Amino acid sequence: MKTVVIDGGRIYDRESAHNYIAERLGFPDYYGKNLDALHDCLCEMGEDVNIVIYRKERLVDSLEHYGEIMLEVFEHAAQDNIHITLAFDGE
Repeated sequence: MKTVVIDGGRIYDRESAHNYIAERLGFPDYYGKNLDALHDCLCEMGEDVNIVIYRKERLVDSLEHYGEIMLEVFEHAAQDNIHITLAFDGE
């Protein structure tokens, strides 16, 4: 199983969030860069991956309510897709 670290400290706005996440997770070029597309791409992942979100508080500080919803999208996708495990690491 591969591990992908998403560092909340590298996210400054919605655009940088989606670009960074897409790059880290290897999303296809057609990724729509919104929360629905994030959920869809996460749920379509067919290989086992451990996603670790590091410094999630920084992500929420940068994106505010949108960041909170983004974290919920990751949690829901991990529940919906057996190939994803999700962990949060410290600030």
